[in-house]
Amino acid sequence: MESADVVEARKDLACALRAAHKLGLSEGVCNHFSLALPQRAGQFLINPQGLLWSEIEPDDLVVIDAQGRKLEGRHEVEPTAFFIHGWIHRTVPEAACVLHTHMPFATALALLQGGRLEMASQNALRFYRQVAYENEYNGLVLDDAEAERIARRLAAHTVLFLANHGVIVRGPSVAWAFDDLYYLERACMHQVLAQGTGKPLKLIPDAVAARTARQIAGERQQSELHLKALRRTLGFD
Repeated sequence: MESADVVEARKDLACALRAAHKLGLSEGVCNHFSLALPQRAGQFLINPQGLLWSEIEPDDLVVIDAQGRKLEGRHEVEPTAFFIHGWIHRTVPEAACVLHTHMPFATALALLQGGRLEMASQNALRFYRQVAYENEYNGLVLDDAEAERIARRLAAHTVLFLANHGVIVRGPSVAWAFDDLYYLERACMHQVLAQGTGKPLKLIPDAVAARTARQIAGERQQSELHLKALRRTLGFD
């Protein structure tokens, strides 16, 4: 019998996966979300291989350890998930929740030579000085060296753009990480649409960007309420 905290953790992560699918942030049966299990040090939930995010239930989630080894669950785990998430959880202890997607607008920026999230919109400002960039694409993440390189690049930041690939967002909870994932895609969408006009972006001065980032960081109740609303509307209460 799982503890109440673990049951809630399963619901949070399954809800995030369902919500990401509903918002168009998923890609087939690929990509992965993981979450540290409460009171079970070194163990993490992750979505299984072969299931659409739209069909995932809490008990479909698989338990792995920090080395990426499967511990519990009736499903298998996609190999790159073991490497990416195992290394991040092992290298970045504060990364309780790790979300990796190929969501459209963020990935579009990752495809550009020198592509960067510019501080041009209010949504972008929550990521002021929180974004890292991995500028070289080295194929699928199927070895320790590549996974370690990604994990160490993310360590001092909450967002990592992977060149020619996608993004990774980390946070201390599902609520915070998913809220950031959502607003990251919105910020990237606004930027791509604005750049599509051919006119230059109107960048926000550093002092204003820094102050606004602190304001947003002080309103994390919004992140908790966002996840609660998603759980309510998607039937995970």
